[in-house]
Amino acid sequence: MITATATEIKNNFGQYLSAVQSGDEVIIIKNGKEVARIVSRQSSVSFLTDSLTGVLKNDYDDKKLRGERIEARESAD
Repeated sequence: MITATATEIKNNFGQYLSAVQSGDEVIIIKNGKEVARIVSRQSSVSFLTDSLTGVLKNDYDDKKLRGERIEARESAD
């Protein structure tokens, strides 16, 4: 994982793009805070598919999830 400021990315974009193509992840910092990440297309597709596992198979009870969300909001108040 590589961390760089927005200015460094702007001035050396090709270098960071090559790093991403080689499998690295680049975190972009602006004013001391993480604002973005650059990852390869393959990594982003893997992340999305992994995060949807279960949802795609209808492995959930939407009424139960809705109830849990409502309960969480009520307890936060």
